[in-house]
Amino acid sequence: MRILLVGSGGREHALAWSLSASPVCDELIVAPGNAGIAEIARTAPVAAADLDGLVALAKTEPVDFVVVGPEQPLVLGLVDRLEAAGIAAFGPSLAAGRLEGSKAFMKEFCTRHAIPTACFRRFGAQELGAARDYIRSKGAPLVIKADGLAAGKGVVVAPTVDEAEATATASLKDAKFGAAGETIVIEDYLEGEEISVFALCDGETALPFGAAQDHKRAFDDDRGPNTGGMGAYSPPAILSPTLERRIREEIIAPTLAGAKREGMPFKGFLFAGIMLTAEGPKLLEYNVRLGDPEAQTLLVRLKSDLLPALVAARDGVLRNFDLRWYETSALTVVMAAQGYPGESKTGGLIEGLEEAAAVEGVTLFHAGTRRGEDGRIIAAGGRVLNVTATAANLAEARDRAYRAVDRIRWAEGYCRRDIGWRALRPA
Repeated sequence: MRILLVGSGGREHALAWSLSASPVCDELIVAPGNAGIAEIARTAPVAAADLDGLVALAKTEPVDFVVVGPEQPLVLGLVDRLEAAGIAAFGPSLAAGRLEGSKAFMKEFCTRHAIPTACFRRFGAQELGAARDYIRSKGAPLVIKADGLAAGKGVVVAPTVDEAEATATASLKDAKFGAAGETIVIEDYLEGEEISVFALCDGETALPFGAAQDHKRAFDDDRGPNTGGMGAYSPPAILSPTLERRIREEIIAPTLAGAKREGMPFKGFLFAGIMLTAEGPKLLEYNVRLGDPEAQTLLVRLKSDLLPALVAARDGVLRNFDLRWYETSALTVVMAAQGYPGESKTGGLIEGLEEAAAVEGVTLFHAGTRRGEDGRIIAAGGRVLNVTATAANLAEARDRAYRAVDRIRWAEGYCRRDIGWRALRPA
């Protein structure tokens, strides 16, 4: 098969790494890709949000199958466009993509299908006064979310009423999140530990695709602003078989059934952000693709060939499918540019990547990178590199990852030094 993979981040490098290893894959094309992806696949300069360009590329090549990595083209309806053009594609439809594309839609979907989640209210651009009244009536802490896609930066945990009001004002009046924040969701703050649970879905069957624990805050000790993710590890020690079964029975299964009843059967990766509360697991949000950097920790542990599984999901035949996993732990450290998640310092030279990759059990996945005219690697984004390590246990995976990080020379870069702390803290 000739495969087209859409995207340019660390998740897409991990997907490219996995897909290119399949004996079924004759050629892998990635649009637009990055410097790391270009080492294992042919790249094409078509942006992930350029739906017309991607459909044209898939026809011109031509390709047999398209895998869509990031959320933006999924939410814009790329899979519908490809399928309408007679090109087989993996990912949810435009309608099903609303589970990520609109926080308000997702929360109202949960209400309709009795899926446990935090109490909430939605407010539009003309309802700032009502939003402030609601915040005062509820008290703090509260969580304020931009309704649309905001690159992982549209969620604010407000510890005080004043901060909650300021966040609502910044979104609804000052357009801090642009069109994504023209509607906001204000929801109760849930106490507990957060995990990410994944399923590969074909519209009826949800095949477990592992779980991970992400680190959203920019700095050590969970300080600083929310980011798209500064590191992750898999599997999360806190997720027992009993708890995992509850999540799949109480959250994943009714979501698939509800989506089918509403005429938008869900095909693709379903990513459930779960808070483990004293009352049981509750859904924080849905994403309709693999997480980043969670995907990196999952795909290095996947023993099965990924490509046939994605084709089976698209074709609706997962019922008798199975996946095998390595009995290892994996941990990813994200290296980001100074200033991220705000304005990032790009253009810096990155050296030492070969030395880092030589550490046992380590795989480097590029995110925001490009090659300079002299062929050297240049930082070209906010989150720039993912250093992923596997080992027999999480402590060794962490040690391997940071040994590799310490071999990378990049003056403008930074990372958290405590990835995995929840699982590795003293009892």
